[in-house]
Amino acid sequence: MTKDSKEAIAAAQLWQAALTGEVCAPVRNSIGADDQVAAYAVQKINTDRRIAAGASRVGWKIGLTAKSVQKQLGVDQPDFGMLLSDMEVLHGGELPITALMQPKVEGEIAFVLGEDLDQEYIGVAQVLGAIDSALASLEIVGSRIDSWDIKIADTIADNASASHFVLGHRPVWPGSFDLLNCSMKLWKNGELVSEGKGSACLGSPVNATIWLARKLKSLGTPLRAGEVILTGALGPMTNIAQGDEIKASFDSLGQVGFKVV
Repeated sequence: MTKDSKEAIAAAQLWQAALTGEVCAPVRNSIGADDQVAAYAVQKINTDRRIAAGASRVGWKIGLTAKSVQKQLGVDQPDFGMLLSDMEVLHGGELPITALMQPKVEGEIAFVLGEDLDQEYIGVAQVLGAIDSALASLEIVGSRIDSWDIKIADTIADNASASHFVLGHRPVWPGSFDLLNCSMKLWKNGELVSEGKGSACLGSPVNATIWLARKLKSLGTPLRAGEVILTGALGPMTNIAQGDEIKASFDSLGQVGFKVV
């Protein structure tokens, strides 16, 4: 890919925004609003840059799992982004506001894989057999694009609008609780701001994981043992700012939280 290709130009635009903390114009202006192939190529350019700089891949996030959001962006399937080691915030820890751009937070069920998912056929049995544990989690999303003015190509290129994530400390085997009816409540500074349940995520977090496993296998980068999967939001996102204390509680999975400083 040449340095003046449309993908390279868009990747440089997003990279510069992240470095300076100054938002940029939508990259769909460069790569096209519906070109998902180009958008994932842009994403890869910048995740490769971060890995070359010392980060490591620790998992994946699934986005656009809510049908309402898919309709808003004019798509009929989720998207994905890469989780890197420099994106993890410890439960009960602090996250500097200077590390964030236009941040929002959402509560999700996370899976930790105990086995690779690279079989010829990947369905419910294969995914459930590969999951070691489920965890409460928070995803902090952010956008390098001004005012969250995004279409599908913009968010994919921007690593699915990923920023940071927090994992709870109570691992539970997913077969031991009701994934579909697992309720999530999210508080900001003691005020309930979002709630939902497992079925809000493509009908089940397992369905979302099947989609991701099949998609990544088709791209030659299958899910591997030890990786973390953020399966998608269970309730609406909420804006966060300096000084906010965020906490979420999940049936069977306990609590997870952090503070913006």
